[in-house]
Amino acid sequence: MIKLGVNIDHIATIRNARGEDHPDIIKAARYVLNCGADIITIHRREDERHINKKDVIKLKQKISKPINLEMAANQDMLRLALKIKPKYVCIVPEKRMEVTTEGGLNLKKNNLRQIIKKLKTSKIEVSLFVDPSISNIKLAKKLGADSVEIHTGKFAKLFKLKKKSQLNKEFIKIAKCSNLGKKINLNIKMGHGLDYDSTKYLCKIKEVCEFNIGHFIIGESIFFGLKHVIKKFKKIIKR
Repeated sequence: MIKLGVNIDHIATIRNARGEDHPDIIKAARYVLNCGADIITIHRREDERHINKKDVIKLKQKISKPINLEMAANQDMLRLALKIKPKYVCIVPEKRMEVTTEGGLNLKKNNLRQIIKKLKTSKIEVSLFVDPSISNIKLAKKLGADSVEIHTGKFAKLFKLKKKSQLNKEFIKIAKCSNLGKKINLNIKMGHGLDYDSTKYLCKIKEVCEFNIGHFIIGESIFFGLKHVIKKFKKIIKR
């Protein structure tokens, strides 16, 4: 079974636009889960442009289903993760001025191994957000990660542009990485820039066990509602 993680960051973006408490992030998380999501995904950025520290703590206290905390590899985020102990942590790159995550992690950063070890000691499952390359998959395993989340941003853009030759090359690259990852006992997750059609295409890769999708779900929900959109994704990824 492929799991669906719904990223609710942009519900917090809407809330923060008015500096008030509506829409309520806890109510949103509960509703998303009731609609069929398996996991709540949140990214607390250093600038707290959407999800903030208080949200992370409250969600862990009040939501019974798994939380996937996306975080930068720094000591402040590590302290928060060790305090609340989410089921999953996905370590992501973070640049202060970027609009959204622009690529995968540099796995050669010196502190990654230490951070992964501390998280795993607290029984937190660790995923690394990586660009699809064989060297990244091998290094993720060497660093002690439980999973990789393959960055699908380039694939998603090529899919929308209908650049078949380049798309096929990117798909093969993702498929090869997924195959190797599974062979060396890494869980294979995917996310970034995905919509209905690109997600359906990636479901051809039998090793994938989870998709994390946020922006498209929240945007599409303006027209069709969260329930409809989440149920449609669940139908797409059902095996």
